[in-house]
Amino acid sequence: MKKIVFILLTLFVFSYSYAQDTKRPDPQPAPETRESFKLGMAGWTFVNFDLETTLKTMQRCDVHYLCIKDFHLPVESTAAEIKAFHKKCAEYGVEGYAVGPLYMRSKEDIDKYFNYAKRVGVKLIIGVPNYDLLPYVDRKVKEYDFKYAIHLHGPDQEIYQDADVVWEHTKDLDPRIGICLDIGHDTRNGKDPVADLKKYHTRIFDMHLKDVTGTTKLGYSVEVGRGIIDFPALVKMMRKVNYTGVISLEHERDMKDPFLGIAESIGYFRGILVATK
Repeated sequence: MKKIVFILLTLFVFSYSYAQDTKRPDPQPAPETRESFKLGMAGWTFVNFDLETTLKTMQRCDVHYLCIKDFHLPVESTAAEIKAFHKKCAEYGVEGYAVGPLYMRSKEDIDKYFNYAKRVGVKLIIGVPNYDLLPYVDRKVKEYDFKYAIHLHGPDQEIYQDADVVWEHTKDLDPRIGICLDIGHDTRNGKDPVADLKKYHTRIFDMHLKDVTGTTKLGYSVEVGRGIIDFPALVKMMRKVNYTGVISLEHERDMKDPFLGIAESIGYFRGILVATK
């Protein structure tokens, strides 16, 4: 065990040093590990920080894909403000690949957020619609030709607690409506995210990377590698099902000072990618 920890720490240091010494010309289609999937960051991680802090942190961690939250790019943003946002991201080698999670409690919300995604220029919405609004989401997906990934939130929320629940409510809808597999919340609802990835991979359009301490509501978020999730098994399954979406770190610990936890989590996950080759 000590040997494994030493190897992972060594890989983390190498990953951090690589990020400092290597300048990439543009966002890459996949991390330097040459995987089919991309490593990104969920905007919620930076709920307490401005966009520039977010982008500087991502640059230092060599992460190039951001799921955009509306506190960094408000829904009411003008075309000029959206253009400025993308220009700022590009200066740090970051691409905004999706918007959300966005909670949708009415048809008006759905109209507003689909229009927002179109103006932002993304083709993926991470959303949480009320169950009775799913037929309307189905209509909008057909109209806009977007993918719509429903974010699951474990035992803290009355709807969409885990991947099974999302599947049961969406299996007969347009195949562009699927799952944002939050592996931490899925685990906290007593599920196995590795098994769920295998089962539902054709409808998993986004993933949230995190670790947790338990399989119930009492389980809480910790740095990736410190909890109970089997990351070697997860990475092997991502490869087996040829997952091609983004897996975005959603760091939810010490959120007023998350930076060391972010670096540790990214470094650990990259270490697992190398160690499981």
